This record gives sequence, C-alpha cells and structure tokens, in this order.
Amino acid sequence: MKDLKTGGRFGAHLREVLADTSAFDRHREANLRPEVLAELGEKIERTGVKYIYFAVATLGARTVAKVVPAEHYKRMLGKGIAFHRTALTDLQTSREGELIGGGIDAHEFWGLPEPETFQQLPWDPELGRIFCTAYDPPHLGKDGGRLIPLDTRALLRVAHQGFTERTGLELRSGLEPEMTWRGPGLEVIAKDDQSPAYQVENLEKMRPIFKKVISYGQFLDFNMIQGDYEDDGQIELNWEYDKAEITAQRMTTYRQICKQVARELGVEASFMAKPYNGKMGNGCHHNLSLWRGDENVVEDGRVELHATETARNAIAGMLLHTPGSMLVMGSTVNSYKRYWDAGQFAPSGADWGLDTRGVAIRISANGRMEYRLPDASVNPYLSHIYLLASIEHGLEAALDPGDPGQPTPEIADVVVPNTLGMAIDAFEADEYLMGAMPEELTRIFLQLKRDEWARYCGQITQWEFDQYWEAIP
Repeated sequence: MKDLKTGGRFGAHLREVLADTSAFDRHREANLRPEVLAELGEKIERTGVKYIYFAVATLGARTVAKVVPAEHYKRMLGKGIAFHRTALTDLQTSREGELIGGGIDAHEFWGLPEPETFQQLPWDPELGRIFCTAYDPPHLGKDGGRLIPLDTRALLRVAHQGFTERTGLELRSGLEPEMTWRGPGLEVIAKDDQSPAYQVENLEKMRPIFKKVISYGQFLDFNMIQGDYEDDGQIELNWEYDKAEITAQRMTTYRQICKQVARELGVEASFMAKPYNGKMGNGCHHNLSLWRGDENVVEDGRVELHATETARNAIAGMLLHTPGSMLVMGSTVNSYKRYWDAGQFAPSGADWGLDTRGVAIRISANGRMEYRLPDASVNPYLSHIYLLASIEHGLEAALDPGDPGQPTPEIADVVVPNTLGMAIDAFEADEYLMGAMPEELTRIFLQLKRDEWARYCGQITQWEFDQYWEAIP
C-alpha cells in the first residue's frame, strides 16, 4: 500500500474532517430544529427527568460531565457545555507539574449535546444523561468550530463513516468485558489448582450483583444475553453485538452501571487488567464482523471453521499492526502483567487460529473474528478506531496472514510488546498508524503514556525490597 507514512485514505479522510471549521455550526443548527427541540422536551416531560448529565468521553476512557437542571435543555442544545480542554486528557498533571493537553492556560472546549442520546438513568428516575461532541469554540477564529480529535467517541463515528464509504463495509462488534468484584460474602474457597469457573455456587454469591447489572443494562437498551463466573470474584456479562460505535458507547455505560451497583451493594468493582498473580486477568475480547448491508462477509456458508478471504485480509491487517496498536489495547503498566502470567489464557503473540485460546485472533465461530488482546481498561472508542485503520490496510493491500501456525514472513516477524515501555516505542514506529491518526491525538496520548511509564519506573516496589535488601553482599 502506498503512502504508509500518511496513513493512506484512512488518514486523509480524518484530516479532512478535522479541518472543517463549520462542524460546530452545522451541529448547532441541527439541534435547534423545532422538531428536535419538541421531541427532546417531550421525552424529558414524559420520563420526569429533572437533572441531566451532559457527558463527554475522555482519552483515558472515562466520562466527564456537568449536571444541569433539565428545564435548561434548549439553552444547552444551542450553546453547549464549556469544559477546560484538559478534561479530555483526564486533567492529568505530568511528573514535571504540567497539566497535559494544553496546560493551565488551555482554552475551553464546548460540548454540543446529541439529543438522540438522551436516556433516563435507572438508579434515579429524576436523572438523565446526554452525550456531547467536543468542539473548539467558534470564537477562536480560523481555528474555531472544529471537532477536537481528543474526543475519541466522536472520532470513532467519523472514522467508521469514512471506512464504510471507502470499503462498503460496516464493522460490528461484541465485547466480553471481564471484571473483578470484591467485598463481604464474595470470597471463594477452592481446592488447590482448581478453577472456580462456571460453578453455580459462585454465581449465587454474585446474584445480587448480576441481577442489578443486568436489569440496569436492560433499562438502558442493552440486549443482555449471557454471563458467567470465571475466576475469584470475576464475572463476565455480555450483551448483543452492534455497530462498533454503539458497542463502544455501551462499554463506557457498562462501567458506570457496575460502579453504581458497587456503591449500592457496598462492594468494590474493578476493571483493572491484572489484579492478582495466578488468576485470570480481566480481558475485553472484541468479537468483530464486517457487513455489507445484511450480509456478513466474514461468513460464506461453509460448515467447517474457516476464515473467508475478506476475513483473512482483515486478520492480516490487525496482526501486522498489533505492535503499533498495543499501547491502545493494553494502555496501562498493569495491562502487560496479564500477558506475563503463563497459563491464564492471555495471548502474547501476533498469531491466529481456529478455536484455540492462546492466539491473538481466534475464529471460535464462523462469521466472527475474536480479537483477544484488549483488556478491560481499554478505551473502546480508541480500540475500534485502531482496528478500523488496521483492517482497512489489510483489505486494501490484500494482506495475507498465512494459515494457522504457518504465518507469512511478514506476520512471522511481528514482535508484540510485553511492557508499556516497549509498547510506546512500537506505537511510534508504526508509520501507517501514526499517519492514519490525528497528530494531536497521538502526541498527547504518547505524553500521557510516557508519564505513566516514567512514574512506574521511578517506584521502589516491595518485590525489590524483598529481593535486594538482604541479598546483595
């Protein structure tokens, strides 16, 4: 594929979208249409919502929001919600004291509400939520009115639109968010070397938790489909797959649901990638399929497990760019402890296979590619953006992954980072992905991750003390 350094057509499209200074005005005009105002007003009145969270997704996969009395919704639709720009980078200060993402003098951004995302929250019927898109304010002149690339939720939406326009395909995904709960009554007793997975007695201990999580999810239009107990305090609850941006939004909402349930039940809920040694980490497998209208092109009717030619091209793209995307898929220092703990079903190489759990991409059922590298702390908007770029490269260049266990030389040479430091280097070294993504996004993401790695490297751990305090002569 030509123009690797510029990220091909994927990168060109995003640069064009992000240069559009009329984006804010078009969004505001759409918000103020009489039928839009009337529809949102009717929903607010019908549900009885009195307070609304106007929310924006951050680069670190969190949600920031302001709460506004519901009667001011018309004003918010036209004016937007002002946040300090560094809210998009989680208001993180570097070790040197710099507020990452612009510093204390950074200008505000305006979050324009998306009225179609209004939902009443199930744990308090007087509370609602609306997602917003982040823009540079129009008053900034020639730089104003643009979509901010640090708003990964909005960036996924436009990236997916461009991908579909160029390929004719839509990416659909279903996630498997594992997470760990702890608190009174959740302790597990098991024989040595025996897994507590699937046992109904352990599910029973989690019954108050999964009942609330499932019911809250259903209230918020999740089609909850199944769940299981996997390791000490670890459960996985799944919902039906959908378009990538819908699935990603549900993942961030799912985290909020779980944190709320934990508060109500007096327990703790964590999406930390690897809480314990010798126990399974919290993965977030992405089950991916590509659709042309109502046709899943990863499926062709054969009964035996297989990958279609389109799926093989997509798999090759994802595997080739595994090193460059690992900083997104495993975004914390702790993420890489998941890959080091042998025998816990976490992949560590750029390989693929048919119904085997030790590979990066698994074909467990025809029509679905299970990408197993992301963990539960992942920013799902960002992971899907990087997967879209990688898949498009694979499709356009007709890349070949080889057969399971017999990779092509190009794929066989891929080395997957196994520390955050290595992932930072690999992220920068991938010319295609660096060219495909907005410069501001990669620059600030790197600044955040370098700071995190430096903080970790500068810590003296108990392991070091135990190893070296007495042992060094």
